[in-house]
Amino acid sequence: MRYVLCVKQPAYGKQGGFLAYQLAKALLEKGHQITQVFFFQEGVTHGNAFLYPASDEFNLQHAWQRLAQDYHVPLHLCVAAAQRRGVVEPLTSSTTQQNNLASCFVLAGLGEFMKASLEADRVVCL
Repeated sequence: MRYVLCVKQPAYGKQGGFLAYQLAKALLEKGHQITQVFFFQEGVTHGNAFLYPASDEFNLQHAWQRLAQDYHVPLHLCVAAAQRRGVVEPLTSSTTQQNNLASCFVLAGLGEFMKASLEADRVVCL
């Protein structure tokens, strides 16, 4: 089956982001396809390159990045939500010098999320 996941919980402080990662990993290990993970609202914090968890905490951002690389899963951040929360790349920042978008994450619009959702068998939001 083809899945789209949408993550609206922050990287830390709530459980939804970690649950989304666990679900994604389990789906992929069972042979399902994830055509997109879309982070919106507070979920865009997953793509902030300045995220530094304590050394004894699970690094959720690195886990998403490994998942994206190993399984070729696109990690999309809602561009509007990201800008409101200070996650920018040179094209969306006020100067071309600013960039705190983590690797493997891309900024995308709701149109891309809707297109992926319409083509998926299941959409799961956490």
